[in-house]
Amino acid sequence: MSLLIKNIKELIQVRDKNITKVSGNKMSELPTLKNAYLLIDNDTIVDYGLMVNSNGIEADQTLDATGKLVLPAWCDSHTHIVYAGDRSQEFVDRINGLSYEDIANRGGGILNSAKTLQNTSEDELYNQSIARVKNVMKLGTGAIEIKSGYGLTPEAELKMLRVIKRIKKDFPIKVKATFLGAHALPLAFKDNKQGYLDLIINEMLPQIAKEGLAHYIDVFCEKGYFDLDDVNQILSAGKKYSLTPKIHVNQFNAFGGVALAVKHKALSVDHLEELNQEDIDVLKDSNTMPVALPSCSYFLSIPYTPGRQLIDAGLPLALATDYNPGSTPSGNMNFVVSTACIKMKLTPEEAINAATINGAYAMGIANQYGSITKGKKANLIITKPLSSYNYLPYAFGDNHIESVIINGEVI
Repeated sequence: MSLLIKNIKELIQVRDKNITKVSGNKMSELPTLKNAYLLIDNDTIVDYGLMVNSNGIEADQTLDATGKLVLPAWCDSHTHIVYAGDRSQEFVDRINGLSYEDIANRGGGILNSAKTLQNTSEDELYNQSIARVKNVMKLGTGAIEIKSGYGLTPEAELKMLRVIKRIKKDFPIKVKATFLGAHALPLAFKDNKQGYLDLIINEMLPQIAKEGLAHYIDVFCEKGYFDLDDVNQILSAGKKYSLTPKIHVNQFNAFGGVALAVKHKALSVDHLEELNQEDIDVLKDSNTMPVALPSCSYFLSIPYTPGRQLIDAGLPLALATDYNPGSTPSGNMNFVVSTACIKMKLTPEEAINAATINGAYAMGIANQYGSITKGKKANLIITKPLSSYNYLPYAFGDNHIESVIINGEVI
């Protein structure tokens, strides 16, 4: 089945060469074609160009995109979209003055979500999760990374990962799975952290590897959660099962987690709301992608990742949602792009690059996703008629998407 999209007002993120990320001042460059066409064959981009050169091109189906923009679907490289229930009461608690740490210390937060998930069947967890997956697809997300971490027991962590595997099988969206058993310390191990680390290393990891349930391994590196020695143990153990490191780091404190992640050749370091010059320097000498989660900062009223500082230092930057029940109950990448421009002072070009090609890099899929490139997957957003791509982050409260194409199919 072939599809020709014609009369595109502007085709955005056009890359003739298969680059996998953009960094520094290159992030301000967003190549486009005006008055363009795009040809899809099955699930693959096979051709594009100016409309004046489209004579003779035929397809099984044709879409007229007059006045509309076409760009790659968003690549959301950090989510916890598989969870049970919600934490709306904690939202009210924060309004009434409790901090994220206060709530966690009294048994709320991640432990609250873990208790709910442990008491939820796999089928019900799947049903709750796919409702969210369907919604983010409509919002333009064509690739998504999903973490475990709300189980905190072998049974519940495996349940989460099996649900992620079912989503990957049942939906066209590209899915990458991350094992985040070290998300918080369960109450049963409150005075025995090493016992829980041993449980992850000796029981959870072998079973995950046996069933092929994860691509990546993650740790919440933060004071009160997991320290540098804990992180080193977990990431080292994950490597024995060919799990590539990704890491939650510098959300509330900066104490060497970024350097340790780089030492372990982490694919990404995510959060980075707190950052120092040592972190920036060590990232310069690495292939690790910094990932900002601005809607988390918005929801928790914590500092925003200093994305301007990272880009000005010559580094790349990706944007993701952090979709989860406690600190970011939204998977709307359009809001993330707008918030990055409004609060982090990224330009629209930088934000779109961060949410497409660099997001794909942070998921290890940039060879197939994240740009308009011949041979890449046809995962696209077609907007409503717009004046320019600047309008996407500018009018942050509106839905600008007319249709979404994933694997060459309009969803």
